[in-house]
Amino acid sequence: MRYDLDDETVRRLTAEALVRHPELTGRFVGLALGAGDPLADVARTVERQVFEGAFGNDTATMVAEYAAYEERSLFFLVIDRGTGVPAAAGRAIDGGGKTLDEAPRCIGRELDAIVGAHGMQDGRIWDFATLAVLPEYRGRSGVAVSTMLYRTFINAGRRAEVRHVVCMLDHRAHRNLVLLGAPFVPLAGSDPFEYLGSPSTRALYVPFGDLAPSIGRQGVQLRRPGGSFTGEIRHRGLRRLMTRGVASRVSTAVASGRGLDQHIDLPGLERRRASRRAAGLDRRRGLDRRRANVAYLGGPDRRRANVPGGADRRADAASAAGADRRAAVASRVAVDRRGAAARAGRKRRFGRG
Repeated sequence: MRYDLDDETVRRLTAEALVRHPELTGRFVGLALGAGDPLADVARTVERQVFEGAFGNDTATMVAEYAAYEERSLFFLVIDRGTGVPAAAGRAIDGGGKTLDEAPRCIGRELDAIVGAHGMQDGRIWDFATLAVLPEYRGRSGVAVSTMLYRTFINAGRRAEVRHVVCMLDHRAHRNLVLLGAPFVPLAGSDPFEYLGSPSTRALYVPFGDLAPSIGRQGVQLRRPGGSFTGEIRHRGLRRLMTRGVASRVSTAVASGRGLDQHIDLPGLERRRASRRAAGLDRRRGLDRRRANVAYLGGPDRRRANVPGGADRRADAASAAGADRRAAVASRVAVDRRGAAARAGRKRRFGRG
């Protein structure tokens, strides 16, 4: 687990990943990675670089904050194939992660009240714990990067059958997601608070199943002249119209996956799925082995064979039954032969045949 990979190691690991995924041919590719994947350290390093620049969270801070959640983390990494370096990263923590652990203290609500307020008693919960785009990929020139990151999260959540999403977002990241069309609501009606160097952070909730439809509707509304939409665009005049057009295309792509899904792979989730399949196969094989052992050892016949003289009695009975069957067959043959001889005599006597 590393948050401080050097540039050479980052480039080497990124290059190796692109070789392993030749089918991902777009300028930007998105990957979902398990916590133990070597590329997960690339994602951690991107997290640290962005958070250190924005909030002063250095390697020691990142380790202290996330060490308890590493095994439950799924990382998202966007790679620039043109330069061979990462462009953005994020992570989801299974089970609610830091948000459900720390929100009660931050917003002054009991955990039971938070869970009950949003019906999170059942179903998988993901904490969308980090969202980090490197500075050189921000702004209009980097729109494709954040678009790929959001879509990778949605694809992974669907694959993992997520039902609830919680997060604690800095006000800038929250503003971007609101304009995207993500229908987050304050967790248990809470207000913003200071958190890990951010002067204004919000604890938020959204049903996972509402994300893509709401984002898709936002794309339609942004495209319509005069259409109402969620979020804020501060520009005026022509620049405002251009920003609406860009935002509409981003929301539409994130919701539909058109032009994105063929450049996204989820190896972290595939390995987990394969592990579950292997566990199920082992259980079935164990059952088959137990059945085979019963058949090999004779099953109920083995118990009968343990009765004193049981095997001999079965052999004697089988022999006697065989003799009886053979005697019955011989008797029927003799009767048939006598009948045939009698019929032949009658034919000769009366001149038939």
